[in-house]
Amino acid sequence: MEATGAAATGVGVEPRGPGSDAAAEARRSARAGVAGLLGAAVNGLLGFALAVVITRGYGTTGSGVFFAAIGVVTVAAAACTLGAETGLIWTLPRRRAGAAGDAARVLPVALVPPLSVAVLVAAVGVIVADPVASRLLDAPDVDGGVVIAMSFGAVPVVVGMTLLLAVVRCVRPIRAYLAVQSVLLPLARPALVGVAALVGWGLVAGLAGWLVPAALALLAALALVAGPLAVGRGAALRPRRQDWRTFWRFALPRAGSVVIDAGAVWVGVLLTSVLAGQAEAGVLGAVGRYVLAGQLAMQGLRVAVSPQLSRLLGQGQPATAATVHRQMTRWAVALSWPVYLLLAIHGPAFLQIFGADFTAGATALTVLAVAMLVNTGVGNVQSLLLMSGHSGLHLAAASAGLLVTVSLGVLLIPGHGATGAAVAWAAGIVTENVLAFGAARVVVGQPLADVTVLRAALAVVVSVGGTAMVGALVGGRALPGLAVTVGGLAAGGIVLLTVPRVRRGIRATISQIRGGPPEGVPPRQPKGR
Repeated sequence: MEATGAAATGVGVEPRGPGSDAAAEARRSARAGVAGLLGAAVNGLLGFALAVVITRGYGTTGSGVFFAAIGVVTVAAAACTLGAETGLIWTLPRRRAGAAGDAARVLPVALVPPLSVAVLVAAVGVIVADPVASRLLDAPDVDGGVVIAMSFGAVPVVVGMTLLLAVVRCVRPIRAYLAVQSVLLPLARPALVGVAALVGWGLVAGLAGWLVPAALALLAALALVAGPLAVGRGAALRPRRQDWRTFWRFALPRAGSVVIDAGAVWVGVLLTSVLAGQAEAGVLGAVGRYVLAGQLAMQGLRVAVSPQLSRLLGQGQPATAATVHRQMTRWAVALSWPVYLLLAIHGPAFLQIFGADFTAGATALTVLAVAMLVNTGVGNVQSLLLMSGHSGLHLAAASAGLLVTVSLGVLLIPGHGATGAAVAWAAGIVTENVLAFGAARVVVGQPLADVTVLRAALAVVVSVGGTAMVGALVGGRALPGLAVTVGGLAAGGIVLLTVPRVRRGIRATISQIRGGPPEGVPPRQPKGR
């Protein structure tokens, strides 16, 4: 059962000092990590369902318009948050909640500037919707002006939802956050978009079905944060001057990297839409759905342990933070690399699910899947940089990655369409992650990878990659070959479960999650009197 209160959220936890129990922190990260992974799995399945609904319901051109509209909302909302989402996750675990605490004072500091900017951006976006649509969209059967106006009009709602969900993650047990972020939001979207597509209400109604759940999530998050922060029950809401200075000194550098992070796939979609047409943009958008789906395990782990990393680094425990990071990296490699290896080798089979026209993106999917092996293999180094307070270094790494993506995109997209966009994006991914890994290693001053991470990576490549190659040789890269691969992996998994060492490892992991000592750490002996 998940812990509740301060121990689960990180808010209001008393400093433990350098002698804090590293084994307890590993157990805490394991339990939170499992919850995050379960949420990511649900989110991934529902996100995939949404992608199928959009591509099947609106075709290559219509889905290109739909994905471009989502890109406008995503990038604009990310820009308007001004880095405050990460600022909240960095700040709140270091403060005390409740009526006598100082956590509630952060709310006006974090919410007022982003929401003000969001309202301004929404107003301007609605005014210029028609000229923007004429340049960005090329679909005569769709009222582009209405689509762009709706996208910009939803920005304040998405910004408010994003910020309040960050607060929920810090002041509530993780299951409350996951209920909204990983269940309510992704479940409502394909349901409403699917109804619009089936009834034939058109793309505008479908986009409305994608936007409305954000308002529902905003209301749910608002209800969840009021109690723990004692809002309306005596908590001080008037911030001090130092609150503003401390918060925004961290958040403003993060503002730029948030735009880059959130807009990574959408920059490629928008560039492809302008330089190669809506059909190519639709193909890239479908490819991006798979790439992001494979990233959900990393995102689930990041959501789970970021407040913990902030607390540990704030208490001067970099060695323990590095231990948690290495543990989560092993999990990320074990869970994400199989997905990306299958996507790289059996790309045509996965893209067939969207429709025959989307199999043209198989090469693009392979290129991006290989790049994501690098992204996953270094672990959540971005979180380490951010939770250590070095948002400027994260911005530098993200900016370098964006520069590479855009520069190569302008050169490659006109002649190679979605494949050129994928090569550009992949180069940007590798650039950002290599730079972030080096910076995090210097900042934390501890090894961020060890032999156990390398062993996990090698085991996945040999087992999953080897089986997938055999499946491709026997049945091709399409659905028959994928079926052979899945059958081989299932048979191999059953055989592995008969190996005593594997069973011991599974039992050790389960014991750690339930509260026992992590693998390799002996039980703590009682102290003598």
